Amino acid sequence: MIPTLPATSRKTALTKLSGHRLINSPAGLAGTLWLSAIIIASLTAAWWLPYKTEDQDFTAVLSGPTAAHWLGTDELGRDILSRIFASAAETLGTSFITVIVGVGLGTLLALAAANSQRGEGIISRVTEVMMSLPGTVIILAIVGAVGTNIPLIMAILGVLISAGIYRVILGQAKSLQNQLYVDAAKVDGLGPFAISVRHVLPGLATTIVVQSALIFAVGLLIQAGLAFIGFGPPLPQPSWGGMIQSASQHVYDAPWLMVPTGVVLALTVLSANAIGNALGKAAHATASHLPSAAIRRKRAGQAVAAASAAPPVQDAPEAGKLSVRGLSVGVDGGTPLVTDVAFDVEPGTVLGLVGESGCGKTMTALSLMGLLPTGVAVTSGQILWNGKNLAAATDKDMDAIRGRDIALISQEPMRALDPMFTVGYQLTSAIRRLRSVGEQEAAAEALSLLEKVGIVDAKRILKTYPHQISGGMAQRVAIALALSGNPRLLVADEPTTALDVTVQAEILSLLRSLVKDTGMSVVMVTHDLGVVADICDHVAVMYAGQVVENGRAASILDNPRHPYTLALLAADPHANSAHDMPERLATIKGQVPQPKDWPTGCRFAARCQFAGSACTVPIPLLPSGTGAGLVRCVKADELAMEGLAWVPTDVPASHRLDIIEKDMA
Repeated sequence: MIPTLPATSRKTALTKLSGHRLINSPAGLAGTLWLSAIIIASLTAAWWLPYKTEDQDFTAVLSGPTAAHWLGTDELGRDILSRIFASAAETLGTSFITVIVGVGLGTLLALAAANSQRGEGIISRVTEVMMSLPGTVIILAIVGAVGTNIPLIMAILGVLISAGIYRVILGQAKSLQNQLYVDAAKVDGLGPFAISVRHVLPGLATTIVVQSALIFAVGLLIQAGLAFIGFGPPLPQPSWGGMIQSASQHVYDAPWLMVPTGVVLALTVLSANAIGNALGKAAHATASHLPSAAIRRKRAGQAVAAASAAPPVQDAPEAGKLSVRGLSVGVDGGTPLVTDVAFDVEPGTVLGLVGESGCGKTMTALSLMGLLPTGVAVTSGQILWNGKNLAAATDKDMDAIRGRDIALISQEPMRALDPMFTVGYQLTSAIRRLRSVGEQEAAAEALSLLEKVGIVDAKRILKTYPHQISGGMAQRVAIALALSGNPRLLVADEPTTALDVTVQAEILSLLRSLVKDTGMSVVMVTHDLGVVADICDHVAVMYAGQVVENGRAASILDNPRHPYTLALLAADPHANSAHDMPERLATIKGQVPQPKDWPTGCRFAARCQFAGSACTVPIPLLPSGTGAGLVRCVKADELAMEGLAWVPTDVPASHRLDIIEKDMA
């Protein structure tokens, strides 16, 4: 079954996320404080107001602020402060009616339309009719028919606004309906309603909150406008719009009368908009794989502090060499994702990062380019490139490196290609930006790059859109895009995983040719040991955020020293020759532990067949005995000397002993 958060957990997560976004936005925080103060003051007005709303003081008519009347009095001597806060509760409450009806109805319609293509057609036509109706005329007609029933008027306003809300939410709801986890939920037997509630609605939470804040501000202004033209609460009941209308009649003889109510209304509307803007900016920041500028600046400061505390580097790396030393990556708040990673990538060589999902390979690769997701940062260590520590680099520094010195090839080429523009436009734009050349020269270079990556009909491909080409062709275009800035290091995040075997072999052959012809180096993130054997010069095996074995690819594949590497090779059919193929490939019991569950000792011990008491303490990387290789295992030499192999965990104990004895013999 698909795991889902309970409703209370989702609500708690959303509350924490929204609160974090508002606190990090000065305007959003100020708006929240102002609205909270207005709501609390209005709800407790009966306990603290100095006067009743009808009390008149004819000795202080149209007075300014005094000790008796802090905000002055109106044309009948009534206290303005008391009237503002006495009417605030009804004004805010009826505005919330517009929010509940408008956003609630718009969301329900969007969820229904996203679940049914036929229903979408009907609902869309109805909402189009609603959006074409003159809202002001309809509201005035309702006022003429039923009178100034403010809650009813605001509810009808919400119905009219729901058509626009439906349009905003529908696109996002349809996108969420196309996610793989929604398809998996359908396979599990969940119906459309359950899928909408469990999987789609939580993804719409931020959009709903943002739209609610903005519609609340609209409701306030509409309500004040109706009261200003005489369609507010009946006299002598106060309202903000009615008080502004009265003040407008004395704008020359008592200009102060306009200030208190006008300022309160303006600040309340601005506060609602500020909250919406704060949540909206945060939503856009998290929607992309790039963190916001403010977060990256904060992250850069943290990295600088961490780098200054790191031990100094004795020898600066040569040009084109990447050296990673003691790299640790963690979630803001303390949870580590990668710890103490170290490796070197020489010019013209390929390093493979190997391991199961959840071992930290992608986080390590993304940290090389400063593309860690929002909320994740380098906490310590150094990423040395041409004498610069990229772990402490600023946004400006990284902009000069990304694309020009270091480029990324994604597992999914459509992440690098925009479906709205042709391949030629995207390639030439990147070349002009990264190489500072003219349009004609960029067009010629784009054609040359496509030919370099093995595309035969390059002129035709330049005129096509990404969705018009195959997955293998799109990956070639993505590689050409990565080469547009003449980088010296490619970070390839599983570039062949989504491709069939034939296309995968072609892409690997292309990468080998690029390394040989251009002298660039590659960091290859992969699950496939066959890819490592095919293209990699060195390999770093990662498990639970650590490098557990590091060295030349040939040495590690032929003579693995860490039990985890043994297990990976035993589970790979390509690593077993035809005459030595076992009846059943080996498996590793259990799964990679979550970062919060990492043990203090060897992180692989719980799944290791050879674990003992010596594995309960932290284990550093030790010389492996195979050239310049390193291994994080205290039993590496013992296992290598005895020649033990990893065997299937579901084989009976007696048979396991036979396999081990046979292997030792």
